[in-house]
Amino acid sequence: MSVNEVPVIDCHHHVGTLEAHGMIFSLDDNQKDLQGADRDLRIAVMKRQGVDQAVVIPGHGYLRPNGVADTRVVNDAVAAFRDSAPERFPAAVGIAEPLHGSAGLAELHRMRDVLGFVGVSIHVRFQGVQTDSPLVKALVREAADLGLVPFVHAMDGVPDESIWRVQQLAQEIPETTILVLDAFNGVEQARHATIIARETPNLVFDTSFAYHFMFVQAMIDAVGFERVCFGTDYYSMLPDPQPSVVLDHFEKHEVDLEIRQAILGGNLQRVLGLSS
Repeated sequence: MSVNEVPVIDCHHHVGTLEAHGMIFSLDDNQKDLQGADRDLRIAVMKRQGVDQAVVIPGHGYLRPNGVADTRVVNDAVAAFRDSAPERFPAAVGIAEPLHGSAGLAELHRMRDVLGFVGVSIHVRFQGVQTDSPLVKALVREAADLGLVPFVHAMDGVPDESIWRVQQLAQEIPETTILVLDAFNGVEQARHATIIARETPNLVFDTSFAYHFMFVQAMIDAVGFERVCFGTDYYSMLPDPQPSVVLDHFEKHEVDLEIRQAILGGNLQRVLGLSS
């Protein structure tokens, strides 16, 4: 237990290279395998930050000349990464590509039934569509039917991932919780997200990229602490943890135990159906 004796679970860890951005990781002479090197570095970084566990998600910047076969490879790799240290990585989320059509829908079934994933990640800046595309809507409806939680990225400055598009998507599956990633990564977007949260009760927000706790506090004041999950958007092979205003705030200020427990892990466990 890391922050004032409260377990900390990060909902937003990516595993894999970003070949689409020209970022390919390599091993040094003392490392035997990339997955093991990534795992060991990641755990060391988590310990330094005071994070006990993390949900792992593939990187969306992978190359896919072979279509769904390439998607299966990255999903299999993330499942293996989770299984290599289940005490640190209790759950994994996979990718199904909207432009793969029915093959993407079939991959959702494999993700749940074969790989044991708890969700599907949508990051349309890498996927050639918009968040409210009919293809994405079809994916999240199928995911909802399968009990997979949509993890939907909403990067500020990316029109295809605009937060209002996330709201349109959420309205397709009003009974299913959507975890919105990166919503706090811009001042205007953070404020817009708070407005949309009031109107869209099935949206829960991670804290990645929030540069001041006041924006997280505004969300808590608007819709309650039950709809905020700790996240950092850590990526493979980064030597340092992603900064977190949430951890900093909780370490420096007196915050009610119930709120700390919920935001740092309890809310995520509830959304994903993980054991506490």
